[in-house]
Amino acid sequence: MNGMQKVLVVDNGERAPDSALSAELAGMGYASVTTPFEAADDVLALIPSPAAVVLQMPRHANWSERRRFMELATRLRKTLAESQTPVIVTGGIVGAATMLQNELITRAVASAEF
Repeated sequence: MNGMQKVLVVDNGERAPDSALSAELAGMGYASVTTPFEAADDVLALIPSPAAVVLQMPRHANWSERRRFMELATRLRKTLAESQTPVIVTGGIVGAATMLQNELITRAVASAEF
């Protein structure tokens, strides 16, 4: 697991088996750490350089919860900008891992062009 790129997944703590990203990410060669929203900063401090951060909003989040996730995304994008770590917000949709992989591939190609 040490050799695998690590992805931090932040959710609201309610994990439905049909929307868990961990299995999809493992199938793509990524190790993932899933944490509830409240512990995101503490867990991020323990992961030296994640490949990405995915904020997984619940499918039926209310306005307040959506705003909370978007504010965290904005803050993390500023904090992680120097390391170019992508922060991806998903709405609990299937295919979020594919979105992540596409983002990482795009960044890798852009970095290789310089």
